[in-house]
Amino acid sequence: MSVTMIPFEEGEKHLDWMKLCAAFEAGHKLPKAEIGDTFLYRDPDTLLSRSAWIDGLGLAVKSATIFPGNPKAGKPMINGSVCVFGDGDGHLEAVVDFHLVTKWKTAGDSLFAATKLARPDSEKILIVGAGTVGRSLFQAFSAAFPKARFTVWNRTRKNAEAMAEECPGLQVADDLEAAVGEADIVTSATMSTEPVLKGEWFKPGQHIDLIGAYRPDMREVDDAALKRARVFVDSYDTTVGHIGEIKIPLEAGVISKEDLVADYYEPEQYKRQSDDEITLFKNGGGAHLDLMTSRYILDAWAAAQ
Repeated sequence: MSVTMIPFEEGEKHLDWMKLCAAFEAGHKLPKAEIGDTFLYRDPDTLLSRSAWIDGLGLAVKSATIFPGNPKAGKPMINGSVCVFGDGDGHLEAVVDFHLVTKWKTAGDSLFAATKLARPDSEKILIVGAGTVGRSLFQAFSAAFPKARFTVWNRTRKNAEAMAEECPGLQVADDLEAAVGEADIVTSATMSTEPVLKGEWFKPGQHIDLIGAYRPDMREVDDAALKRARVFVDSYDTTVGHIGEIKIPLEAGVISKEDLVADYYEPEQYKRQSDDEITLFKNGGGAHLDLMTSRYILDAWAAAQ
């Protein structure tokens, strides 16, 4: 059997953010995913592999090599690929560009949550962090909130200015507290280990989207934020015991597992209850979402041929 190779630029031409959200919706109606992560180290280099199997959707293995010394030699620090296998016979169907899957899975995960938890009339969206993910968030949220006005804040203003030049209509904020207070949606993608967002800044009716923290020692919001909001995750299995945003306050007794309202496998609970409540979503981005994204990319590619 032939194997489909999907590169970044050619693959992205066929994708749509709202159709990806529909794929996430459908994927979570299937039997719960079986997932597994493996790490191999040769200090300071790392091989990370994340795998998922969903009955009815197939299998995916996403592998990434992280070599911190590469940039000094003019090479990318992160390389990888995603292999998609057939559900019926396990044959290798496709190899999809690692960065394509990561971009669309990460921003799409947050967008999917926002379509359920943010107020539909949200008009002001603040992006915290002017990196690659921040640019993807601008694209993704523009699809669901086409009339929204976007602002970006970044610790280094010149990086925010560079992002604003690339994203039409994007404004740069200097005062983070003031920018949070004006926003209907705050989406944060920083590499911070200490909270950059304070719960006391939040206002009724906001939706807070947290992406950046991915290690047990990382957080983007303080305890007050978790206490003031109704907290949602994409998956209990990939956030509760693995990411500091949830793990640290749980272990400290600031919140309990009962304070986590729902994950994507609980659609009946995954919604806003009132226009005044603050909703907070932690994007964990597990391998099952890589599988759903990869399958969507492959189906879109096949339909376009």
